[in-house]
Amino acid sequence: MENISLIAICKFGLEKLVKLEVIRLGFPEPVVSDGRIEFNAALEDIPRLNLWLRYADRLLLKVGEFKALTFDDLYEQTRALPWETWITPDGRLPVDAKSVKSALQSVRSCQSIVKKAVVDRLQEKFRTASLPESGPEYAIQAALLNDVATLTLDTSGAGLHKRGYRTENVAAPLKETFAAGLVWLSPWRPDGLLIDPMCGSGTVLIEAALQARQIAPGLQRDFAAEGWPILPAAHWQDARAAARAARRTGPPLELFGYDVEETAVAAARLNAANAGVAEDITFARQDVRDLWIDRQFGTLISNPPYGRRLSDFQEMNQIYIALNKMLRKKTGWAVCILTADPKFPDYFKRARPDRVRKFFNGRIRVNYYQYDAVKTA
Repeated sequence: MENISLIAICKFGLEKLVKLEVIRLGFPEPVVSDGRIEFNAALEDIPRLNLWLRYADRLLLKVGEFKALTFDDLYEQTRALPWETWITPDGRLPVDAKSVKSALQSVRSCQSIVKKAVVDRLQEKFRTASLPESGPEYAIQAALLNDVATLTLDTSGAGLHKRGYRTENVAAPLKETFAAGLVWLSPWRPDGLLIDPMCGSGTVLIEAALQARQIAPGLQRDFAAEGWPILPAAHWQDARAAARAARRTGPPLELFGYDVEETAVAAARLNAANAGVAEDITFARQDVRDLWIDRQFGTLISNPPYGRRLSDFQEMNQIYIALNKMLRKKTGWAVCILTADPKFPDYFKRARPDRVRKFFNGRIRVNYYQYDAVKTA
């Protein structure tokens, strides 16, 4: 089979990370646009990419792209695509659609028309009057942007942030892909000290350990394309075997997580054990307001709670003041704080942020404030 086009979908702001990751995985010329990285690959690359993409949310197989100004355009050009190359006669065909700055604004109508076009095409090619939809899932995505429709099949199934290790959650956790991105964007490296003083379910530290040990993030889960006959099971078996062999051993990591809630600490320990990195991280119950750091150099990454009520803001102010007190004289520490509160820099008075990266965590606008360590001779 000729090369195929794949699209890695990611959170806005993480495009550079995913681009570099795609290049590192062996695909040298990805095309980057908002929230997506497109590149050419071979069919047998799908298992390896799903296993190793650490910062992307999904991996889509591009079936076709065309301009669609009317519903007739959408139907006819969707029907003209070679869906039978990928989809089996018994394939399940959920359709999701979105439309941005396009003449075809009704998402529901777009979904219905795309589904009808695909079904009509498959019935014609397979010479059948009905499709049972009882077999593998082929989730179709129709994305319309500026009147251009991109039709894809989702190879991942559940989002790639669902690594399989997080069985215990605390309130408003970060997605694993986002936490991994925060670690990568920080100055921390595996031979350094890293702490999260409000670690919640431990996601930031677990993702740091997975990166340090070169553990494929998707090694513990299944993917939608595993059920596609066009991708033999041997491809998946080979990709998993290679991923298991890639795991690094080495000296102990210095990763420490603290939380005021014992339930959060217990959840973090369980999640780390599920991820296979329990021995790499030390978790303990500790209020950030009582925490003291006795090391001069290190990195702190944390995602403090987002306040909504007056009492929440009062507690957040106390947390910010505690962070400032803890680190104001420790200029050898890099500090990375993800928060929805734009006033955080007013409390952390050691310096102004060296970088401020803007993201959305769910629907909440957040800033990633980054303060560099001061290097000394």
